[in-house]
Amino acid sequence: MNEIPKRTIVQRFHLVFVFWLVVFLICLIGSSIITGVNLDLLVSNISQFFELLKQMVNPDWGYSRYIIQPLLETIQMAVIGTSLGTLIALPFSFIAARTVIKNKYVTSVIRFFLNLMRTLPDLLLAALFVAIVGIGPVAGVATLTVFSFAMISKLFYETIETIDFGPIDALTTSGANKMQVIVFAIVPQVINQFISYFLYTFEINVRASTILGYLGAGGIGVFLQRSLSSFRYDQTAVIIIAIFVVVLIIDTLSNVLREKLR
Repeated sequence: MNEIPKRTIVQRFHLVFVFWLVVFLICLIGSSIITGVNLDLLVSNISQFFELLKQMVNPDWGYSRYIIQPLLETIQMAVIGTSLGTLIALPFSFIAARTVIKNKYVTSVIRFFLNLMRTLPDLLLAALFVAIVGIGPVAGVATLTVFSFAMISKLFYETIETIDFGPIDALTTSGANKMQVIVFAIVPQVINQFISYFLYTFEINVRASTILGYLGAGGIGVFLQRSLSSFRYDQTAVIIIAIFVVVLIIDTLSNVLREKLR
């Protein structure tokens, strides 16, 4: 008696799986045809990929002394960009949070602006700032600042809206003004999450600053672009290894700090 329903469930699962697999394959093939993707070309040229890896097997370790300063510049760009973006995001986060501002028109306008900022890709921002201020770390810092502002502001105001209203009601009843409510009722509840989001954004910015530098926004990405353009894959290997080590260290330290804040 019990085996029939089980078989029916298994059969239905298989039918659903086959159905979605067919849908996926149709979408994949259709997208390839529409976009003009030539999978045969990718397969036929896969040998070039292995040839590139072969050239990267013997890194030019002597080149490492030239990339220490650009690596430090990349980290500095991430620190400054994340810090500036966070400072700008703080007031916008409190204004966008309906826990703090009861006027829905004000919060809606601020949220629309923040949503608009998040739609701008970081690569587009980098290209714009490079065109405005020229090649260098200033363009990278400006890009990371805007990106951090857009990302952190959303995370911050969503966190503010999940707090306990008890302390807010107590302070409001006792005659506290809006600033006192923010400082003594809201900030103590969200400070740990604020720091955690800051560290998380910093992790992302360290990785993003490498790609931004490839567009001329300063940092190690500039040297990565030069090595690839000159076909010095032995130097490219050194840069990739250095980036991997730095990102791994920063991610590990950031994860440890975020765990302690929970």
